[in-house]
Amino acid sequence: MDFGICFKGFVEPERAKALVRQAENAGFKYCWFYDSHILWRESFVAMAMCMEHTKNMRFGPCVTNPNTRDWSHAASLFGSLAKQSGGRFDIGLGRGDSAVRVMGKKPAPLKRLEEFTHTVKALIRGEEAQYGECPEPVKFPWADGYELPVWVAAYGPKALSSAGRVGDGLILQIAEPGICKWLGDQAVAAGEEAGRDMSNFGIMAAAPAHTGTLEEGIEKTKWFPAMVGNHVADIVEKYGSNTDQVPASLTSYIENRRGYDYSKHGQSDNPFLDFITDDIVESFAVLGPPENHIEKLNKLKDAGITQFNIYLDSGDEEKIIADYGEKIIPAFNADNAKTPEAVS
Repeated sequence: MDFGICFKGFVEPERAKALVRQAENAGFKYCWFYDSHILWRESFVAMAMCMEHTKNMRFGPCVTNPNTRDWSHAASLFGSLAKQSGGRFDIGLGRGDSAVRVMGKKPAPLKRLEEFTHTVKALIRGEEAQYGECPEPVKFPWADGYELPVWVAAYGPKALSSAGRVGDGLILQIAEPGICKWLGDQAVAAGEEAGRDMSNFGIMAAAPAHTGTLEEGIEKTKWFPAMVGNHVADIVEKYGSNTDQVPASLTSYIENRRGYDYSKHGQSDNPFLDFITDDIVESFAVLGPPENHIEKLNKLKDAGITQFNIYLDSGDEEKIIADYGEKIIPAFNADNAKTPEAVS
């Protein structure tokens, strides 16, 4: 299993540099950034900065979307960061959540997400591509054949199908092993049905972790199920609460959800947390002393998870990284997962 950390854009630059150095030395392989340019500072600038303070750590947005940037601009940005870092760049990709909703725009349809994936990967490889907003074909004369790993974020059945058919990996914003296995299996099955070799397909569980007491961890990470619930609400609106296309354990907890405040996206002071129970927080995150983490992460690994990505948003960040480096990551070093390769 690989390990990653994920930042919001409010981390001060000097501290961000120190955290990525600490994390790389502790054995973390990935550093991801939220890509929501209005709520937080531009993430790709911070990635470029942090790349210069690491040697092996991989970087990427978790997640970007097809609607924020012109596609040639996005591809040029991704390809340039891959070149600058010596090939240490992936992207996480979704339909668009806080980055577009705070502007009153809607998420991209899945067809557009799939077209974006194909177009951006082709341009970064150095191929000619044409897309809807661009009347003439585009080709980067400087591209050098880099194969961009694309991790697709998904919960619903159609998005999971897209992830399996066009992605190199799947991002699940949850760390509940049973739900992760159910969702991961759907994506893998979709890829296999499309004739792809899924043996190198990565599956990420992205969630908060806290290594203090269980009670302290629950209080500090209660924001997370509310953020997940915002996505689940979209699924329930589309498929209904009694659908057999999504696990009941994922949809049932939002029954008393009243709304969501995007200005407080992913924050503990979001006013819509009253429907979140302690059991749900413990189920969705990885909490408690280090031995609890090892036990749960082994269950996640058995469920098919190849990377655990810690949302480093809940305080005690340096301690969490240190505890993982000293007590948790070594338990998984024997069979670290591979970086997702292009799935054929």
